[in-house]
Amino acid sequence: MKKIVYFDGHSVLNRAFYGISTLTTTDGFPTNAIYGFLAILFKIMEEEQPDYLAVAFDVHAPTFRHQMYDAYKGTRKPMPEDLHLQVPKMKEVLQAMGIPVFEQAGYEADDLIGTLAKKSRADGLEVVIVTGDRDLLQLVEPQIRVKLAKPVRGNSQAEDYTVEKVQEQYGLLPEQIIDLKGLMGDASDNIPGLPGVGEKTATAILKKFSTVENAHAHLEEITPPKAKRAFEEHYDMALLSKRLATICLEAPVAPDYEALQCRDYFNARAYQLFKELEFKRFLDRFDQEDTSREETLEFTQMDGETLLDTISRMEAGTAGIAFAQGWFALCAEGKGYIARIDAAAVLPVLQAHIRSVTTFNSRGLIDGLGVEIYDGWFFDARIAAYLLNPIKNSYDYDDIARDYLKLQCKSRKEWLDLKKSADPAATEDICRQQLSWEAFVADAARKVLEKELEMLQMHDLFYEMEMPLCVSLRCMEKKGVLIQPQELVDYSAYLSGQLDALQEKIYDAAGERFNINSPKQLGEILFEKLQLPASKKTKSGYSTAVEVLEKLKNDYPIVDDVLIYRQFSKFKSTYSDALPKFVAEDGRIHSDFLQTVTATGRISSANPNLQNIPVRTELGRSIRKVFVPREGCIFIDADYSQIELRVLAHLSKDEGLIQAFYEGEDIHKSTAAKVFHVPAAEVTPLQRRNAKAVNFGIVYGISAYGLSQDLGIPVKEAKAYIEQYFATYPKVEQFLKNIVASTKETGYSYTMFHRRRPVPEIHAANAVQRGFGERIAMNSPVQGSAADIMKLAMNAVHKELKERGLKSAIVLQVHDELLVEAPLEEADEVSAILKEKMESACSLAVPLVAELQRGSSWYETK
Repeated sequence: MKKIVYFDGHSVLNRAFYGISTLTTTDGFPTNAIYGFLAILFKIMEEEQPDYLAVAFDVHAPTFRHQMYDAYKGTRKPMPEDLHLQVPKMKEVLQAMGIPVFEQAGYEADDLIGTLAKKSRADGLEVVIVTGDRDLLQLVEPQIRVKLAKPVRGNSQAEDYTVEKVQEQYGLLPEQIIDLKGLMGDASDNIPGLPGVGEKTATAILKKFSTVENAHAHLEEITPPKAKRAFEEHYDMALLSKRLATICLEAPVAPDYEALQCRDYFNARAYQLFKELEFKRFLDRFDQEDTSREETLEFTQMDGETLLDTISRMEAGTAGIAFAQGWFALCAEGKGYIARIDAAAVLPVLQAHIRSVTTFNSRGLIDGLGVEIYDGWFFDARIAAYLLNPIKNSYDYDDIARDYLKLQCKSRKEWLDLKKSADPAATEDICRQQLSWEAFVADAARKVLEKELEMLQMHDLFYEMEMPLCVSLRCMEKKGVLIQPQELVDYSAYLSGQLDALQEKIYDAAGERFNINSPKQLGEILFEKLQLPASKKTKSGYSTAVEVLEKLKNDYPIVDDVLIYRQFSKFKSTYSDALPKFVAEDGRIHSDFLQTVTATGRISSANPNLQNIPVRTELGRSIRKVFVPREGCIFIDADYSQIELRVLAHLSKDEGLIQAFYEGEDIHKSTAAKVFHVPAAEVTPLQRRNAKAVNFGIVYGISAYGLSQDLGIPVKEAKAYIEQYFATYPKVEQFLKNIVASTKETGYSYTMFHRRRPVPEIHAANAVQRGFGERIAMNSPVQGSAADIMKLAMNAVHKELKERGLKSAIVLQVHDELLVEAPLEEADEVSAILKEKMESACSLAVPLVAELQRGSSWYETK
């Protein structure tokens, strides 16, 4: 039996819009609904393997139902603007893919789908209807299934409804869904139903009498009395509601199976649209050989000596370069050159004859030239693109070509795939093509990127902060941090011993052995065998999430042991087991420090991530014993004191907060004294702890509920704390309100240094997403400014160490902290440099304070 799939266009788009958080292209066009629709479409195509496919859309015009009932759908809010914009683009995508679309004035998509589905069933086809609307369940029969779509980012789902599933879910036959709507109504469509009759009562009536009409015929038998009165007084409304809910099966449409036949949807035109919409995840579905529409670049291939000679005669101001696998490509003044020659031979010649180069490989360039202090000679296009839009997840040359040159070209992955499938003799040519494109895009995009940076007041941010940071970070990566192998062995042995002991303790309490790491098995032990109070059981079993177990640990020792076991297990897998894999031949770990990952501007760490080592517990701090300076050296750790609160004081201009910092007070005790109206000397540890939570929570836009969870207090009490805080520091509250208002108006928040953070979530239709956007708006100027200050300080310290010819070097940067490995004889001088450069990194309304500690391990500095 052949199969046809009918998509309910607006319904699935609507579900996707609310199911997927804000998603936009580089230029701000919303795409979450389209993305979710396509995710469901592709999932259905893979699961169902249909022979035919079509999509039906509503038309913005009155239907026959409006003639029956003026108020039909009268309570619906207007479609959100971000969704409205995506509807025509969705249709454009479907048209490009060659997927037929049905629309008909006077009828809803449900009517078109109902008519088409019944005709296809009569023609002997198996029918699958994909929708987000349960109204279509009335169409289910043995040959027609409905799939209720749940588009979410990363794991879209569609739940199958057969006749049996509808009966199981509602206790009714599919055709009785119409009667159900007749009795209970439908608020979303403004179908009235019978007053006071809800789903439970309506279902009970229909189970007994089958239809609205038959129920009315047995009026005296209807219970409860309230429902009986509703039937007596409003039976006509029930009949009208049933007619309004009934899908028309005689709409003026018919399936043309030749036109509906599934074909190659992944064509060149669709590929172009997918790239414009920045749906990289879906591009793998296309045949790149057939869909690539790039023009051939004219790059002159020459030998290495000729390239060097050509460069020596150039008078170009700037050039784009790319190099890899022994090839070097250069593009300047509209001309391209490529040669097989090592970059180390070309770069010095370039420096002598080219004022500046643009690259996508600044780290390779730094390594090739041995650069230790940035001199302004290179321009990193990735970092420029990151500053212009820090919420993207990729800043490769093809992204920049598309976003700033309106040019489509192959990605690195696409080139790699070509190499894998190509004849070995052709891989050299593929490599040359790729590097030619990278050099061309680097050269062509620079002027556009510089113009954008200038327009958005980020020229100084780019040249004075981010570009020097490229060198600072690369030098830190190359230096690495030394690992003490024996400390790592000891730490691992300690964790293993603790895990073994905890495991036996948990087994004894449970009365049997089981997999503690299995949420399902753990849930069965805790909530079935031991009968601990549990939250509701789901299809996957009982929840054993941290927040669930935290509520039980004080009353049930086994739960506390499980939480401790998890903590030890995580430390073992994350640190003691994983760190040895990253130790290089020199005994050091050379982590990657990344500039283009976080939206706030913070530096991030990977391979391994050395910035997420906990410091609040002794177990977490203990891992720092593994990191040691080389022989004859010492670690100097410099940590900014409460930098985010100092930035908040500066930005808000709140006199009380500023005064507290100038007086050198314990800021948390000072806040507690003011908020709780007690002398500073009488502030209790609990009051200081609560004030600290409010201090830091305010920076992150914490809610009363969030604070109550953090402190374990009632929401009302937490709300009072926040209100008292704002009464104490009124300009902080006004600053945060102004930031939210400004971000709503512009779509961006800014740091002190003009770093721009887009906040599309602030305009989300979903209230939770909108609240998240408001918190981002409040936090980004503070956290982002603090990150910028650290970058300035890091650059200043790195430059000073190099200019003085010292052997000391920064080996780690962790948020507000710099760790320097210094020879013992340089320790005092380096400490002075750290103190001076960090505290003078920028001028605030309050003092910047860097606290220094020394130690023979990272642990000892804390």
